[in-house]
Amino acid sequence: MDQREEQEFAEYFAAKRDSVRRTAYMLCGDWHRADDLAQTAFVSLHRRWRKIRDRAATDAYLRKTLVRASIDESRRPWRRERQVEELPEPAGQGGPRLDDQVATREDLLAGLRGVPSRQRAVLVLRYFEGLDVSGVAKALGCSEGTVKSQTARGLENLRKVLGGLGEEVDSRG
Repeated sequence: MDQREEQEFAEYFAAKRDSVRRTAYMLCGDWHRADDLAQTAFVSLHRRWRKIRDRAATDAYLRKTLVRASIDESRRPWRRERQVEELPEPAGQGGPRLDDQVATREDLLAGLRGVPSRQRAVLVLRYFEGLDVSGVAKALGCSEGTVKSQTARGLENLRKVLGGLGEEVDSRG
C-alpha cells in the first residue's frame, strides 16, 4: 500500500476501533478475546484494503469478518471449556436473590454467553448494532428466513439461560 492508503486505513481504524471492540465483546463476553477478535478483523481488512472499491461497504465487511472470526473461534476445542470468575456456592448458603437485584449488563452478558454462537451473532447484530433483518443476512451471508429463525431461537435460548440464572440464585436464597 502507498502512504495515502495507509493513512486512510489508519484514520478508519482510529474511528472504528472502540465500536468494533465493543461489538466483539458482546459476541464473546471476554475483553481479552474481544481484543483478539477485533485485531483479527482489522488485520483481515488491512490485507484487503487496497481491493475494497466501495468504501461505504467497509463497515459491513468489517462486521462480517468480526462475526465470522467469533464463530470460528467458538468452534475451537479449547473454547468449549468455560471459566468462571467465582466458584459456585453450596446450596443453602445465603446470597442475593435475583428478584432483589436489578437486571444488570453483566446478567445480559452472562446470558449471551449461554446462547450458541450463531444465534448470539444474530442477536448482537440485530439488537446491539441495530441492523435490520436484511442487514444481518448480508453480514452473515445467509437468508433473511435464517436470520428470523435464529433470532427467535436465540431469544428463546436467552430467556431460558436468564431464567436459569434466576433459578440458581433462588435455590441459594
